[in-house]
Amino acid sequence: MKKTFYFIRHGQTDLNKKGIVQGRGIDSPLNEQGEMQSKAFFEAYKEIPFDKIYTSTLLRTRQTIASFVELGIPSEELSGLDEISWGTYEGKVQDESIMKGFEELILAWKNNDLDKAVEQGESPNELVARQKKAIEYMLAQPDEQTVLVCMHGRALRVMLCHLSGVPVHKMYEFLHTNTALYILEFENDLFSIVDHYNIKHLELLLDE
Repeated sequence: MKKTFYFIRHGQTDLNKKGIVQGRGIDSPLNEQGEMQSKAFFEAYKEIPFDKIYTSTLLRTRQTIASFVELGIPSEELSGLDEISWGTYEGKVQDESIMKGFEELILAWKNNDLDKAVEQGESPNELVARQKKAIEYMLAQPDEQTVLVCMHGRALRVMLCHLSGVPVHKMYEFLHTNTALYILEFENDLFSIVDHYNIKHLELLLDE
């Protein structure tokens, strides 16, 4: 059976705006800009006949797709869609020390050291393992052909890699911003990206 997945990142939060590290352990709400982004996405895609909506367990994803749920579309939270855990960095301002740590971490990931993580945090390989469980669950649902999935920036980049056959260490090739959309089709046991980094719904907001 062919399935179509609309993957979006959640709307903006104040921590996004302030540059505070926001991972799996930080459950922050959308700010005013995030609400506007979510509304813009809803207005652009409310006519799509989604059979199901999946979100992470975090508030910012649930708030982003709330208008679709109000239409009566069933939704479900999956922990496999949560953001990566940034461990001891979470909730902290990205000061010089943390930025240095991030630079070292990103360099390691780009060099394919995907078991490396922040202290008490999560590595890309650990993230992939729980994402694959979420994908297997979604694919196993027989009556869900058109699906909306709301998740997080880093997690989305990693998800797009292993679904499309791109090595995870190339995650930085996938652009992301709040409520950016990627559409993937699943057919014959393969995923393919059919719409890449679509932010047309944000054009009016970006012009303001």
